[in-house]
Amino acid sequence: MKNYSMFLKRLQRIMPNHIKPKFNNDDDLLAWNQAEGRLSSKLIVRKNRAMKMQRILGRSGIRELYMNCSFDNYRIQHEGHQKVVTAARRYAEDFNGNIASFIFSGRPGTGKNHLASAIGNHLILNGKNVLIVTVADLMSNMKGTFSGTSNITEENLLHNLSSVDLLMIDEIGMQTESRYEKVIINQIVDRRSSSKRSTGMLSNLDHKGMKTLLGERVIDRMRIGNSLWLTFEWDSYRKYIKGNEY
Repeated sequence: MKNYSMFLKRLQRIMPNHIKPKFNNDDDLLAWNQAEGRLSSKLIVRKNRAMKMQRILGRSGIRELYMNCSFDNYRIQHEGHQKVVTAARRYAEDFNGNIASFIFSGRPGTGKNHLASAIGNHLILNGKNVLIVTVADLMSNMKGTFSGTSNITEENLLHNLSSVDLLMIDEIGMQTESRYEKVIINQIVDRRSSSKRSTGMLSNLDHKGMKTLLGERVIDRMRIGNSLWLTFEWDSYRKYIKGNEY
């Protein structure tokens, strides 16, 4: 406190008479210093979180366009937008101790990937491991295990996919409808639900299309717990995105 008093006295001696000091006493200066310290601490925390996010997201499969997606920067223009962002935020906040899965279905460009990434980003910052993979990449990796040069087996890959806290499978319905793809997705969902792990699915298909493609068994397992099925029924707003929003 003595140092603050000496500093104020020196400051008052050198300041012109017409300039009023911001701090009139020791308590004002101390309060300002503490407030600045809190701001600096918050900035450091945000920077550390951003660095952590960048390190982990390189392995999560979340694409660069979606790395900064959050619930707060989801574009809300009507009640439908508000409904899905509120439900997705609640899902992320209630994730611990919950075995619920989710399905986001609907038209392209309506925000499914944004909210899925927001869920993933939220969980990553809270210490969870998250993976998002397209069906095409999933099948490519599966078929790669058949190569004689591969050092990972199909069983190893299935185990790894079944071990992350949240696995999100994107672009369901864009793949060729082969029996092998359905079997693999069935095995993944079966293993994850049996081990009480959540799965997310993103698709342009509607309810009927998802059931036809994956079968009632898979859809039924996706309903375990307080699971979420959100339908994105509005027009795409990708034409409004300039690339600097996030």
